[in-house]
Amino acid sequence: MDNQHGKLKRSVEERIKRKEKADMERPTLMAQTVYLGTLGLVFVLPVIAGAYIGQWLDELSPKGFSIHWTMTCIFIGLFVGAINVYFLMRGGS
Repeated sequence: MDNQHGKLKRSVEERIKRKEKADMERPTLMAQTVYLGTLGLVFVLPVIAGAYIGQWLDELSPKGFSIHWTMTCIFIGLFVGAINVYFLMRGGS
């Protein structure tokens, strides 16, 4: 009977330790907010940079008004931003 009581006690103590460890490792609201903000930035910044670079390249064009490079660089920025989010989520979780 003492053997079963000892096994039960160890099992309960082990579960309590696991629960306490899980509670300590759970991310806080602030940490989750920072993570989501970072996700937004790594997606939006390449798009904005692409728009500015594309506009600059279009202004260099001798034809005058053009949005060819602007649209191309925005789409490249979308692609780069999506890849950034993928790698951040894959490595961050």
